[in-house]
Amino acid sequence: MTNTTSADRQIAVIAVGGNALAPEGGGTTLPDQARAAADTVRHIVDVAAQGWRVVLTHGNGPQVGYILRRSELAMGEVPPVPMDYATADTQGAIGEMFQRALYNELKRRGLDLRVATVVTQVMVDENDPAFGNPTKPIGSIMDTDKAHRLAAENGWSIMEEPGRGWRRCVPSPRPRSVIELDTIRSLLDTQHIVIACGGGGIPVSLGADGELVNREAVIDKDLASSLLARQLGAQRLLIATAVPKIAIHFGKPEQRWLDHMSITEAEQFMAEGHFGKGSMGPKVEAILEYVRANPGGEGIVTDIPNMGAALAGQGGSRISG
Repeated sequence: MTNTTSADRQIAVIAVGGNALAPEGGGTTLPDQARAAADTVRHIVDVAAQGWRVVLTHGNGPQVGYILRRSELAMGEVPPVPMDYATADTQGAIGEMFQRALYNELKRRGLDLRVATVVTQVMVDENDPAFGNPTKPIGSIMDTDKAHRLAAENGWSIMEEPGRGWRRCVPSPRPRSVIELDTIRSLLDTQHIVIACGGGGIPVSLGADGELVNREAVIDKDLASSLLARQLGAQRLLIATAVPKIAIHFGKPEQRWLDHMSITEAEQFMAEGHFGKGSMGPKVEAILEYVRANPGGEGIVTDIPNMGAALAGQGGSRISG
């Protein structure tokens, strides 16, 4: 570690997906997920060992799906689990997996850092158009009869995924502010790796009396990570994905990996449709929001094994002003 004080060290926000713990086609039991967490944190500690103050954010899609499926199976026996509670559950459970794995890895390397998970609420606008147009699929795939029956019984919105079946869908409003920002900042200043904004954060809005009210919705994890990086004044936002770099013409003979893009170049590639809406597009969008608002910052996309090298300037795709 460097001899600088904690407040002098630069901040890196690192976002990993829920599939990092429960990859499609891989093991999804709790021991499987714990092992995946232990593998992931080795690369996060590579970043901390360089002297960065690290905030880890994470997705929760598979894990929330498991919770909602259990809730469906138990319907009639116990009350169903609302989305905001499911997100809170995963923040605690996934946070504990990462927290324990980080503790063990830091101890193995002799690094004098602590770890804390912050159950994080994220403010959304109650008038966000997303609340009138639920588009985020969650939970298990259902046949037509079951989907329509549960929708009628529980007031759900549902959508059909062609060739697969029906799923419940919920709103995905844009994040506006991180409620626990000062807590996260204080922990960073006292030698903590902080796990925060799990699953995009628990969505809340202000009620008529000015108090926080939970909202049943899903916030995009990458947009929430971008917001947190901006509010913290982080020098780096790294979004982990399945590939080491961003490419244009992906999967085609003319495919080209990108080491660096300016904001203008990234916007042009987005407009040309190089980054899919269900894959790389949201990640690039989140990084663009960050670098536009933070001219001295740099956004990085890479895979988990290359995170340490990318933060050291030796890999990944970089977007800056």
